[in-house]
Amino acid sequence: MNTTTVTMVRIYLTEGEGQLNSLLKRLHDWEKIRGVTVFRGISGYGETGIFHGNNVLDLTLNMPIVIEFFDDPTKVENILEHLNTFISPGHIVTWQAEVNQ
Repeated sequence: MNTTTVTMVRIYLTEGEGQLNSLLKRLHDWEKIRGVTVFRGISGYGETGIFHGNNVLDLTLNMPIVIEFFDDPTKVENILEHLNTFISPGHIVTWQAEVNQ
């Protein structure tokens, strides 16, 4: 099987931060990333330790969101330089992976 190396990126946000739409627009329109997936969590907490959406009665619009994408390592490195200017420290995780061709 032929493979190529890519860099995977996972970004952790909450809906209430209001960054999702502008981030998706940048990744799609400007950066031309191969594809992006957004996962909406049913429960989670971050640095504050405050749980979001931990029960059915909690109808908050501040649920955890995970944005995931991959692309060429050099391209991703350039994108991360920009993302680090407005995504809080500790909210972006990256790793190398192999993609089948």
